[in-house]
Amino acid sequence: MNSSFLRLSWFDVRSPTTFLGRFTTVSVTTAVLVITMCTAALVRADGITWTARTSAADNGWTSVVWGGIAGQETFVAVANTGTGNRVMTSPDGITWTTRTSAADNDWRDVAWGGPTGQETFVAVASTGTNNRVMTSPDGITWTTRTSASNIDWRGVTWGGPTGQETFVAVASTGAVANTGTGTHVMTSPDGITWTTRISAANNDWRDVAWGGPTGQETFVAVSGTGTNNRVMTSPDGITWTTRTSAANNYWASVTWGGPTGQETFVAVSNTGTNNRVMTSPDGITWTTRTSASDNGWNSVTAGGTVGQEKFVAVSSSGTGTRVMSSADGVTWTTRTS
Repeated sequence: MNSSFLRLSWFDVRSPTTFLGRFTTVSVTTAVLVITMCTAALVRADGITWTARTSAADNGWTSVVWGGIAGQETFVAVANTGTGNRVMTSPDGITWTTRTSAADNDWRDVAWGGPTGQETFVAVASTGTNNRVMTSPDGITWTTRTSASNIDWRGVTWGGPTGQETFVAVASTGAVANTGTGTHVMTSPDGITWTTRISAANNDWRDVAWGGPTGQETFVAVSGTGTNNRVMTSPDGITWTTRTSAANNYWASVTWGGPTGQETFVAVSNTGTNNRVMTSPDGITWTTRTSASDNGWNSVTAGGTVGQEKFVAVSSSGTGTRVMSSADGVTWTTRTS
């Protein structure tokens, strides 16, 4: 199956007797969601064997996340096409239900987070007027929120130092409403009230993640434009510093993960020659890595059962090879999509 996979998510659910874990990704061209195959009572989520699942609607699904309050966790996916149905949810990644989106905007990314007891799903969009954010406590009922500005919001995450956690969203300068000069970041403590922040460079920021070694955690954003400055970092989401990217590729996605003691940031790109991955232990110093193939890699995540953790990336090009995985972010293997 050769669909254009955009955003990838990892989740795990623990109960007293079972462990369930799956990598999940959404496709923008065929609106089919694929997940790892369950093979035993102990579900093995290895990022290697994939099974197609039927989406709730043939929309252009762009991002998926796992979240929800304890006991009511769910997958939530958002789309950039569809009429009144640009959200779908699933308790298991297999059976999906459409939900009424708060607005028919071009929803680009979705995250789960928030202060304890006030957690919420937050989605950001690249279109709309003063409503490019929507929130939901359960993935079902959504409310529009006033974005800090009407620019092309592309990525959102939750993180920050203990007691100072915040949602951080980053914007692109390249597609819609290119009015975000120097203001391609916004933050919110609750997903409702948003404040513009000054980006470190006026680049096409595509994604943002929170991670890093204990005591050195940081937000890391990656960009598709700029010269040797396609990474920026921030300890709090407010003050940003440019970092030298390992290559001037079109970096599309970034994540933090890896085996205990070997954690790293991993970013993937949809341009470049044999260098469409870069890694960093701290978000500051980056090293190019050889991707499994020169596909258009759009998204990367980290996860897996204990002792079998890995990075998994998905792409929008390639023939039957639109997934690759790595145990350490350095050595990558093609998987059959």
